[in-house]
Formats: sequence, C-alpha cells, structure tokens
Amino acid sequence: MFRKNAKIYALFVLLTEAVGALSGFFTRGGVDKFDSVIKPALMPPDIVFPIVWTLLYALMGISAARIWLAPPSQERTRSLALYIAQLTVNFFWSIFFFNRQAFGFSFIWLVLLWILIWLMIYSFGKVDKPAAYLQIPYLLWVTFAGYLNFMVWLLNR
Repeated sequence: MFRKNAKIYALFVLLTEAVGALSGFFTRGGVDKFDSVIKPALMPPDIVFPIVWTLLYALMGISAARIWLAPPSQERTRSLALYIAQLTVNFFWSIFFFNRQAFGFSFIWLVLLWILIWLMIYSFGKVDKPAAYLQIPYLLWVTFAGYLNFMVWLLNR
C-alpha cells in the first residue's frame, strides 16, 4: 500500500518540511538575536532543534498523508482542517518568539498550538490510529518547548 501511495506520502512530507523550512528562513535573523537572551538550564544545544524539527515535520507529513488516503468522511475533513490550522500556528510561533522576542505572547500562542495538536490527535484517532500515534512525539516536544518558552519569558522579563 505504501508503494502505491508513495507520491502522496512524499508530497505531504515535502510540503510539511517546506513550511518548517520557510519558517526557519524567516526567523534566521531573530535566532541570532536570541543568543543574548538568558536561557533555562534545560535548554538543549542549538544543533538539536533542526534535527528534532525535521523528524517531527516528517512524522506530521506521514500522518497527514494517511488521513488524506483514508475514505472521505466529515472526520477526515475535520482532521485535515486541524492539521492545516496547527501547521499555520506552528509556522507563526517562531516569528513571534525569535523575530519579535514577544516571549509572553509566544507562550500563549504555544498553548494554542498545544491545544490544536491535542484536537488533531483526537480527530486523527477517529480516522486512522497510527496517524494519531505518530503525532505523540510532536505533542511531547511542544510540551517541552512550552517549558522552554515559559522559562525564557520568566528569565527575561
């Protein structure tokens, strides 16, 4: 089945990775400014972030492809809408956090992302359980990112 639908999987992974890459492109100047910010003790080395996000975007793309390939239904449509919504919120978080250094607002925005991810996982689970399970690392990483974001805000008020 995967072989038959490889183009769909590749398209979704590439589109999702492109959103992440575009967000990274727009925030590259803000990341340099971030060097002067006080960071929490559990902040991973810089190299960790592009590796983790590349893997997470790939998992997101695979999950979305599985949902796209599921039989048409209201829940499938809802799942894809939630996918697009959370990906959009994800895209803008980096701009608010790095470029604007609006750490408090970014934390609230991240809470919105976290809620959307939960809703997406729930909706995906109604359509395709493996697609939902593939989103768990994303939810866990965004939870950790929430801690980092909150601590950066707290340390730099």
